[in-house]
Amino acid sequence: MRTFLDCIPCFYRQALDASRLAGATEENQKLILDELASVLPGIEMASPPPEIAISIYSIVNRVTGHTDPYKELKNKGTDLALEIYGRMKDMVSSSADPLKIAAELAIAGNIIDYGAQYSFSLEEEIEKILADFSQSSSNGNYAVFDFDDFKKQLGRSESILYLADNAGETVFDRILIETINDIYGGRKVIYAVKEKPVINDAVTGDAVRAGVDSCAEIVSSGSYAPGTLLSVCSPEFLKIFEKADMVISKGQGNFEVLSDVKRSVFFMFRAKCAIVARDIGCRIGDAVLFYKKTGQEGVPEKYMRQGSKK
Repeated sequence: MRTFLDCIPCFYRQALDASRLAGATEENQKLILDELASVLPGIEMASPPPEIAISIYSIVNRVTGHTDPYKELKNKGTDLALEIYGRMKDMVSSSADPLKIAAELAIAGNIIDYGAQYSFSLEEEIEKILADFSQSSSNGNYAVFDFDDFKKQLGRSESILYLADNAGETVFDRILIETINDIYGGRKVIYAVKEKPVINDAVTGDAVRAGVDSCAEIVSSGSYAPGTLLSVCSPEFLKIFEKADMVISKGQGNFEVLSDVKRSVFFMFRAKCAIVARDIGCRIGDAVLFYKKTGQEGVPEKYMRQGSKK
């Protein structure tokens, strides 16, 4: 997915949010925005937004001297999600379709995203996840939800690559992976995290804190962008990405960088901006499970709203 002009104000907001969280003075916040303003004229609009975000967060890190300003929020998000882990497991085990419920919960957890919105109450959001989940699950009204394909592919895949997104959300991912293991025993699940901190994206320590190491092998993708940007991923990860029977990709950032890749991918996320919602054919806030088939470029016309253009 390319960058649109509508993305540029969001770049400034992300830079300002990160600089404030890192404790930057007002003078340094202005310096960060000024440096960003000098970088943006040279960006390639054909690049996906997470690729451009690398420059944003490198400026913030250099000026503030803080390489992981979201660390405390990441830990808090994980700990709060762990507090409702038991409740979510009960929801899955008591369901007539545990896999579907686990998948819906995994997508619901994608709302924990400080890159998309910084000013919100995490405690309230955790409870809202369950309330929203109950409502959406009961009416089954999803604009894009390729669950039948998801289930079929799980049934014939021996190796599954699961691309992580945010810390806290990792607990929801754990529940889905555990459910997959319960139903399809013997599958090899690899859980790929970022190489180093960027926004509240999960790194190895965040995944371990969530308990993902108990149900999957945790690896670094090598990416330091807020998305699994293949051009900066490690050679070792690229081999895993190429050879995996199935790729499950969590989060909007991963959709932005991988929506045009020429291999099959299951994208699971909450649509958080108008550009992505328009492209995928849903509303902002909708849960999405989208199956992009091998060789397919972009989003099929059956999902795209009239007037939407890639």
